[in-house]
Amino acid sequence: MTDQAVATSPETAPRAITSVDEARDVIRMLDETITALVEVIEEENRLVRAGRLSEVARLSPTKTGHARRYLAGSLRLRDSLPRLRGALGGELPAVKARHAAFQDRLQSNLTALATAHAVSEGIVRGVAGELTRNESLQTYGASGRTPLPDPRNMKPLAVSRTL
Repeated sequence: MTDQAVATSPETAPRAITSVDEARDVIRMLDETITALVEVIEEENRLVRAGRLSEVARLSPTKTGHARRYLAGSLRLRDSLPRLRGALGGELPAVKARHAAFQDRLQSNLTALATAHAVSEGIVRGVAGELTRNESLQTYGASGRTPLPDPRNMKPLAVSRTL
């Protein structure tokens, strides 16, 4: 079950917003959460660019906590919007604009993380290929081609996840 499915299941349905003041409080909380998430994302991007991946992992609990808070507030506001649209009319375009800008930043962060993951995976695969090539015979087989490496002679590649 996805996080959104869990967040919207009947047992954990977000509490409805009952007043305009409460809606403004939720909007204020969302703004604060977006600001906090943007700070974490920028720090994460800075650390990834610097190659300090072990420090990136430390940010995960903070980022997850802010993301859950953002999701819960967004769902509460979304579910209560039909009732409060008239009272919040002038404030909604600004809220939507901040949300869209945040989504763009989040997409940029996800792209950077996916790129870093792909690059590191390519490096590990390249090293593993070189190790296998170095361990295999460098002669020609009966067909005149170099034989494929024998899987029984391949050595596993161990990677330390602590830097």
